[in-house]
Amino acid sequence: MTADVSGGLRVTAAYAWRLLVLGAAAYACFKILGRLQLVAVALFLALVVTSVLRPAANLLARWLPRGLATAVSLVGSVVMVLGLLALVGGLVASESGRLGEEFAGGAGRIERWLEGSPFHVGHAALANLQDKATAYLSQHRSALLSSALSGAGRVLEVLAGGVLALFCSLFFIHSGERFWHWFQALLPERARDPWDRAGRAAWRTFAGYTRGIIIVAATNAVVVGIALFLLGVPLALPLMLLEFFAAFVPLVGSPVALAVATVVALASRGPVVAVVVLALIVVVGQLEGHVLHPLVLSWAVRLHPVVVALSVIAGGVLAGVIGAVVAVPMVSVAWSVFGALRAPPAPSVPDPHANDKPHS
Repeated sequence: MTADVSGGLRVTAAYAWRLLVLGAAAYACFKILGRLQLVAVALFLALVVTSVLRPAANLLARWLPRGLATAVSLVGSVVMVLGLLALVGGLVASESGRLGEEFAGGAGRIERWLEGSPFHVGHAALANLQDKATAYLSQHRSALLSSALSGAGRVLEVLAGGVLALFCSLFFIHSGERFWHWFQALLPERARDPWDRAGRAAWRTFAGYTRGIIIVAATNAVVVGIALFLLGVPLALPLMLLEFFAAFVPLVGSPVALAVATVVALASRGPVVAVVVLALIVVVGQLEGHVLHPLVLSWAVRLHPVVVALSVIAGGVLAGVIGAVVAVPMVSVAWSVFGALRAPPAPSVPDPHANDKPHS
């Protein structure tokens, strides 16, 4: 005799197996992306470059042919970025000797500071700590060397990914709309409108987030750079550039970059300046969270700060630094697509002249 099953249990079981299928599909997608990480990252970077440079290419296309406008915007941006990196490298190389002397003196100042009030760390404890650090480096020298060699291999992968990203962005900027129409033509007739709404909502959100986060990162970097220059902290421009790139990881990147600046300030300028730089973490955090994000990103990304924090942490756990960078834009895009598909399609406006008869 078959036992009766309640309706609630039947509905729960139906949802459960569907969720299991979706979970298995998501796991398979993550495994495939893990194997094709270089291609996925290059495609992501190509979309970032496209969202930033496409407006400039559209503007130049008013006076130049489309292909030439695309080439000018892309090549000009690459030259500007390489010039900035060359400038930073030249500054670091020119100040390396003076910085070595300042850091050596700063290490002595830090030792005297730790030995004084309020820490009262004994000189023997500090010497023991230095000996342990030296012993660790000598014992793990081969491991560090192999890590450096593997890092060199990663540099080649990064270069290959950068070239692939530039190659893809060249075509996306030049004829991205044509790509989208070609993709829509492959879909069934009934699926084209939902896919079009979802795709355009995803691109609006992604492009808005990318441009907005660049504005936020540039503002943070300028504030930090001016503060470090006024405080006399060395390597102000490289630390400013570090702050710019770190701001692409929401909530986490800026404090990490400023922690590095605090260590540099402590070694070169002493504890007082280091405390001031440490206070910048609070100032920049308040500026970013209460002024820049609501002003710049609220129209493109409508996520609660808790969702942002959970996305960054989950992305970092799943894919390291790359996952932390791409987590928030991907969640934002998914949320905008969900909203676009839930909303009813806009009614088509009939042409009032469609039934007009020509005059005889």
